[in-house]
Amino acid sequence: MATLRERKSYREQVLGALYEASEGNRLLGMTGTRLAHDLDIPEQDLVAACTYLAGEGLITVGWEPGNIPAMVTRTRQGIRLREAEEEKRG
Repeated sequence: MATLRERKSYREQVLGALYEASEGNRLLGMTGTRLAHDLDIPEQDLVAACTYLAGEGLITVGWEPGNIPAMVTRTRQGIRLREAEEEKRG
């Protein structure tokens, strides 16, 4: 089971990878398989991160049987959040 710090890190990694892959276009996404591979996140932690982020309205997830993320995309709210974070950093 992941620690709180790890869970937060996984969520941030998922949001960052989606933003980079989609270049801010909310219609583009990534497969769960690619996210897990690119980020080296254990499957159960990826599922937990996607479930949490979808519940917050930051991403949408198409699920495969067995609760595996098939396709993951950012919502408009998720894109705005990332852009606001980038603006703060300068």
